[in-house]
Amino acid sequence: MPSSASSSEGPVLVILVGPTAAGKSAMALLLAERFTGEIVSCDSMQVYCGFDIGTDKPGPQERRRVPHHLIDIRDGREQFTAADFAVLASRTIGEITARGRLPIVAGGTGLYVKALLDGLFPGPGRDESVRTELEEEARRDGLDALYARLEAVDPAYAAKIGRRDRIRIVRALEVRAVTGTALSEHFRRTTGFVPGYRTIRIGLERERGDLCRRIEERTARMFARGLVDEVRGLQASGLDDSAPPFKALGYRHALAVLRGGMTIEEAASRTAVDTRRYAKRQMTWFRRMDGIRWFGAEDGEGIVRFLDSNLE
Repeated sequence: MPSSASSSEGPVLVILVGPTAAGKSAMALLLAERFTGEIVSCDSMQVYCGFDIGTDKPGPQERRRVPHHLIDIRDGREQFTAADFAVLASRTIGEITARGRLPIVAGGTGLYVKALLDGLFPGPGRDESVRTELEEEARRDGLDALYARLEAVDPAYAAKIGRRDRIRIVRALEVRAVTGTALSEHFRRTTGFVPGYRTIRIGLERERGDLCRRIEERTARMFARGLVDEVRGLQASGLDDSAPPFKALGYRHALAVLRGGMTIEEAASRTAVDTRRYAKRQMTWFRRMDGIRWFGAEDGEGIVRFLDSNLE
């Protein structure tokens, strides 16, 4: 079994992950206060100024208790990427460590966590001729034949993905054909943005019924607090409906309300359904990550003991 703390020596970096509405923000606050830490938000939407209610940002009181970073750092017109996050987060983590405090990266954007820890393999661009040939082969001979070919040329990557994962199978074979090197080898050569850190990876989980209830409550609270009015104000400030953060859960539904496409009640219901599906995808992603020690979201004492023992 992989360890939840990396084996290398060096300064400590805490990674706190879990699905939306699991309670990561509250747990990060608890840990930061207990261990003299600072929080680095790992949320792809909290980076945007003005997008407050739908992202459930920590409020002024929480930010006074503990320093929070990478919140409200981008205009809604800008596209913020995983690479942007990794660069800024690594710099911020170094600054926190230099102050003698504990950096705690907390959030649910799995791609950002992966970019920070493992780096990003940019890969070659799409090769339409190769991809067309692979897609035709899949239609003609079946996806199993394509997967068998991947097993032959890149068994390590084939073992990590599903036999029916058409997108990843095609992409891996495309990369192999274009570069002559297996995708798993490209990943092996890719390094993360926090070398030298000893990472302690903690995951929060909740029973499905409990998590769904919390998602329903959070969604109702967002719309009751004025999510639609927040979106109306963002539009009035000159932000176009095509702005990147308007694609986020809740915001695209609020836009639909303002366009007359659904009622607030329908928007809240759709947001809750889509958020539950998103939480399921998050857990699938994090379950595939190495080294995460999972705890019940209410087990604050257990998490504190675990972290305390790993900081000795």
